[in-house]
Amino acid sequence: MKTFLLTITFALTSLFLNAQSSTETITEGTTLKVTVALNGSGGHILFGLHNESTFMKAPLESASSEIIDGKATITFNNVMPGTYGVMVVHDKNDNKQMDFEPSGMPKESYGMSNNVMSYGPPQWNDAKFEVSTTALEIDIRL
Repeated sequence: MKTFLLTITFALTSLFLNAQSSTETITEGTTLKVTVALNGSGGHILFGLHNESTFMKAPLESASSEIIDGKATITFNNVMPGTYGVMVVHDKNDNKQMDFEPSGMPKESYGMSNNVMSYGPPQWNDAKFEVSTTALEIDIRL
């Protein structure tokens, strides 16, 4: 009886393991290259890749880049097709966050995809763009 139960257990285990490996698909996303042009210098540019639920919160992916000749560029690899938004901050004091005045106004320059400049905080509908299966390059102004 023990042998029979052990055999059934091994058979079911191997069935589940094979089912998981055969249905697992490896998909590859595309490349998203983001370039920021700015007049300032010093510090770094912080980049955040967002979807609608992470916008103005913790990004899906983040990166930092040095400013070289008034430009900073970063590449997000393996970005799956979908709707995204990119936010950037010129982190002048290298503290890895955006600094604000006591009144709530930003002390550091910032920008977002589609380069919409509005009064008040950035809005998802202004920043969103579509990523398909082809590589994409966007430019953001600060």
